Amino acid sequence: MGVDRVNLLEFDLEALAAYCLQLGEKRFRAVQLFRWIHQKGASEFAAMSDLARSLRNKLAAHAEIRAPELLTEQASADGTVKWLFDVGGGNAVETVFIPEDDRGTLCVSSQAGCAVGCRFCSTGHQGFSRNLTTGEIVAQLWYAEHHLRVRLGLGPGERAVTNVVMMGMGEPLQNYAALVPALRVMLDDHGYGLSRRRVTVSTSGVVPMIDRLRADCPVALAVSLHAPNDVLRDQLVPLNRKYPLDELLGACRRYLEAAPRDFITFEYCMLDSVNDTPELAQQLVELVRGDHRSMSVPCKLNLIPFNPFPQSGLRRSSRERVLAFAKVLQDAGIVTTIRRTRGDDIDAACGQLAGEVQDRTNVQTRMARPVIRIETTG
Repeated sequence: MGVDRVNLLEFDLEALAAYCLQLGEKRFRAVQLFRWIHQKGASEFAAMSDLARSLRNKLAAHAEIRAPELLTEQASADGTVKWLFDVGGGNAVETVFIPEDDRGTLCVSSQAGCAVGCRFCSTGHQGFSRNLTTGEIVAQLWYAEHHLRVRLGLGPGERAVTNVVMMGMGEPLQNYAALVPALRVMLDDHGYGLSRRRVTVSTSGVVPMIDRLRADCPVALAVSLHAPNDVLRDQLVPLNRKYPLDELLGACRRYLEAAPRDFITFEYCMLDSVNDTPELAQQLVELVRGDHRSMSVPCKLNLIPFNPFPQSGLRRSSRERVLAFAKVLQDAGIVTTIRRTRGDDIDAACGQLAGEVQDRTNVQTRMARPVIRIETTG
């Protein structure tokens, strides 16, 4: 009968130090081991030349460094890379690397599926199976960083991944216990050394967990807004029924007290004749400006082209409608960007990540209700 080995990708530095203490080793050994795993990408203890042979033997007997099995890799014409990882039980999750001139951004998944069920998101239409472990979250960065370093011919000290966005499959703040240690690994100078400004958690609005993240591990925050009023947002983002816009914006204002950036990013997926009129853009201005200065939310608006999929019943807003919407925001002095779609030829664009999910949530029934549409004359 085989030995159940501890997967060291599950540990942030404090947890690894505690584990080494159980083995009778001092903290500096945990720091050495942490560096070997995350800075050098080592997966074999025998290669860790500055560790005592006795420690390497203990680790070989009781521990391992194990990432989920890679099932597929796809490369887009624009350089985007998508990996599909097997996380067991018939579930697989997707991770996307987006190269740009000044950065390399990794989009990381936090769950197998998603229970929030946003109408415009392909992941949500697959339902939800389970949370990923800390190790399964960290392994996506561990694999991508060290695989890409070799592929790109990077030297010591050069990074392939400069930014991490928790915008893959799942709602990160509904997997809080696994998320925070994973963030700490990303931020740790002995790990990946990413700044808090370069790690972003995207949420559909889990208000209590936004407050906890502010206290425990404040990184950049992106909020999936997608509507400027509760009636419409209830339809598009069902979580709004539990945490309506007033509560959500209050949590955003509180978060800014500890955030590494002085603004919140609001994501807004542009859906034709659903949420894309100039009137709704004006409502959005009024929402983030508040009734008076103390109620405003310093923010950046990121308008996202919808990436259609058959089950959604939704259409992408035309460029003309997106530009007209953006103009209302910009004329009001709100920083507004229109996201460039990347990786859509390999279904790696925003809202397209699907993987494979053994749904436990009866998603097809929940998604059967119609979506509110705006009557337009233009």
